[in-house]
Amino acid sequence: MNQERIFQVLRAPHVSEKSSVVGEAHNQVVFEVARNASKPEIAKAVSQLFDVKVTKVTTLNVHAKQKRFRGRPGMQSGWKKAYVTLAEGEDLDFLDGAAG
Repeated sequence: MNQERIFQVLRAPHVSEKSSVVGEAHNQVVFEVARNASKPEIAKAVSQLFDVKVTKVTTLNVHAKQKRFRGRPGMQSGWKKAYVTLAEGEDLDFLDGAAG
């Protein structure tokens, strides 16, 4: 898989309270991924980019929500979320050397 497709598949890490709980309990990392990305493609992208071994990938589609902005109706776009289970002993640190 080329470097350009890796960055198209993995859009951003999804940081929330639930993702931190899942990460600590089940050794999983949550990513926002492209809507057309498949599970094997996501696993390969994570393993190549972060140099870790991936054991399992679970995906789900987050549906679009109808919201209001200044009284006018609008839609938040939907997106795809991937729960990536890492092998025993593997770890991802997104803030490696960030703030000190």
